[in-house]
Amino acid sequence: MAAEPARTVRVVRTMGTVFSLDVRGPATERVGAALDAAGAWLEHVDEVFSTYRPQSQISRLAAGTLALSRCSPEVWEVMRLCEAAERRTRGYFSARYAGGPGFDPTGLVKGWAVERAAAMLAASGADAVCVNGGGDVQTHGGPWRIGLAHPLVRGALAGVVLAPPGASLAVATSGAAERGPHILDPRTGRPPAEPPASLTVVSRSLTDADVHATAGYAMGAAARSWLESLPGTEAQAVTPSGEVWTTSGFPPPA
Repeated sequence: MAAEPARTVRVVRTMGTVFSLDVRGPATERVGAALDAAGAWLEHVDEVFSTYRPQSQISRLAAGTLALSRCSPEVWEVMRLCEAAERRTRGYFSARYAGGPGFDPTGLVKGWAVERAAAMLAASGADAVCVNGGGDVQTHGGPWRIGLAHPLVRGALAGVVLAPPGASLAVATSGAAERGPHILDPRTGRPPAEPPASLTVVSRSLTDADVHATAGYAMGAAARSWLESLPGTEAQAVTPSGEVWTTSGFPPPA
């Protein structure tokens, strides 16, 4: 039996959730430095983008005490990503408050931050990388088995996605099981009509997967055909009655 590869796991608590940074391969000085940098990056993102910290740039921007021109480059990057996501999702994803001018990129920032943290670790020469931020996962290398929590059966899985060796894979899930109803249709400011119990999206980029899971959840019944049309994107949903549907290329059970 082959020996298990060396593995280093780091846990970071920030953004109101827990991030696990899982690296396979020798624990070199370069890998250790990358783990430190990735953890610091996640904490920096919370300092800049938290809507709960009154001194964050996003809070100060909303309060009118910080001009957009004085915001960090990350804020400008995230704003551009949010604008592109709104166009791509036909308005079902939006960082603007319904009926108002405010800016809240919460629906994009965590996936974007995790994707960049995983890239930092992959660039360190690690054999394989998996970063999990509150259930949203970005991998490089592999193989990795990613369990999909069942929204209706506590402790059960609705499926398992396999990230094969050498691949980059992202998995994001939206739903009300953990946080209660918190995703609104940004066009109306009200909860979506006929939402699934959970919607999981698989792609190469967690920034995209996170956005598409949020937008698809807000679309409700219309999500399936829209997700089917997106290149490089697959999805699985659990309906409120416990039925499961998938797009045509969704990875088979691992």
